[in-house]
Amino acid sequence: MTTQKIVTPSAESLASSARAVQKGTLPPVHLWNPPHCGDIDMRIARDGTWFYMGTPIGRHELVKLFSTILRRDGDDYVLVTPVEKVGITVDDAPFVAVDFNRRGDGLEFETNVGDRMVAGPDHPIRVVRDPETGEPSPYVLVRANLEALIDRKSFYRLVEIGEHADHEGEEWFGVRSQGMFFPIIPAAELE
Repeated sequence: MTTQKIVTPSAESLASSARAVQKGTLPPVHLWNPPHCGDIDMRIARDGTWFYMGTPIGRHELVKLFSTILRRDGDDYVLVTPVEKVGITVDDAPFVAVDFNRRGDGLEFETNVGDRMVAGPDHPIRVVRDPETGEPSPYVLVRANLEALIDRKSFYRLVEIGEHADHEGEEWFGVRSQGMFFPIIPAAELE
């Protein structure tokens, strides 16, 4: 008779598994389907700070490592390795776009964990407005259902380079990247 070792997931076990599969590129988390081991007390705050058991994770390298094994399954966020999958809490978006630069006809964003992407067909920008206050929350798609909240200073810079254009039969104010127009607000609301 064999006995199976029961493993309780922890930040340390996840980090160890993640390091084992790192090869300089993002691991193929979309291909992994290990058993769900429950939830761990890990949370990503709206400002991009990662917490473990209520304490901010101070080692940026560890946060970057965890960000590479993050996946969104439906409405749930999980950290996944070939051998375990655990649920975590994400307050808004898992990443924050902290800067952008113009690259040719595109806008290249950088996240708080070092991901870079050029807004366009594969990385659209979207803006959600609070129904009560009208305050905008802008996002850019980083990878496979994982978005970055565009920080305030970067959003203001986007507004500075914005333009008016026709979008779905109405005039909108927005930005262009890789030939695509991303609407921010109806032009009529700017008056």
